[in-house]
Amino acid sequence: MAGSGENETTYSIVARDPKTGQFGVAVQSHWFSVGGLVGWAESGVGAVATQSFVEPAYGARGIALMQSGLSAHDALHSLASVDEQVDVRQVAMVDTSGGVAVHTGDRCIPEAGHATGDGFSAQANIMARPTVWEAMAETYASSDGDLADRLLASLDAAEREGGDLRGRQSAAILVVAGTPSGHSWKDRELDLRVEDHPAPVDELRRLVNLWRAYELAERAEEHDVLGERDAAFAEQRAALELEPTNPEICFWTAISLAQAGRVEEARSTIAVSFAADMGWAELLRRLVKAERPALEPSILDALLAAE
Repeated sequence: MAGSGENETTYSIVARDPKTGQFGVAVQSHWFSVGGLVGWAESGVGAVATQSFVEPAYGARGIALMQSGLSAHDALHSLASVDEQVDVRQVAMVDTSGGVAVHTGDRCIPEAGHATGDGFSAQANIMARPTVWEAMAETYASSDGDLADRLLASLDAAEREGGDLRGRQSAAILVVAGTPSGHSWKDRELDLRVEDHPAPVDELRRLVNLWRAYELAERAEEHDVLGERDAAFAEQRAALELEPTNPEICFWTAISLAQAGRVEEARSTIAVSFAADMGWAELLRRLVKAERPALEPSILDALLAAE
């Protein structure tokens, strides 16, 4: 494989959730837009993290080899055996059986190393301390929550141990479904990146929380289309609990409340949107004019009174 001059000063974790079959990768680096290079995953196949003097081909080709039936161990061995710069690579893979393979080259810049566990591997290079990867692994193994929660907890552990020697810049998380749907865009359940930020792991956690809120809002819409109003409200309330000041979520929740005749509750909710930007009030007027939704003039007036 051709070499790359990009030195990914990085810590990452690659994992398979045995309960759901989901694969996930999470990473932080003092390098711009790290998520586009390090993390790779495909539903029903496996996941890869490639870093240090990064060679992205380990990601694309590693996924392809595991898709062909090779284990993580055999896929990594196959690629490493033809890599003339294998001694500066750091690569980890996990397959559908939870098998893990990882390589930290002898010439990766210290502090560099990796730690593995049941269905996961944590790896790091150019760290402030040689305790980073063990702390990541221990935290992941002992954490509760879904796969995204555990991956984020592992990144937090790395930060507590000092993290990247040079500081921090970007972070990313990728989670794919346990069972492939036949549509790759549907299988990519969570794919978020922080390209450049003074506290990228904190910002990544904020985005994950926002993503969860929008997922709930989308489920509310699905219930609403089916006429399942109580289920829709339950999802909307859960979304608002996560993001009570988000104008988008507040606006569409208020619309649903208004349609259900819960006008006072709708008015207090939509007031959050109006306070963020008065464009939301104009949008409400335009939607009602187009009868999307159809609201009585008195209800529209009540909502606009929140201006």
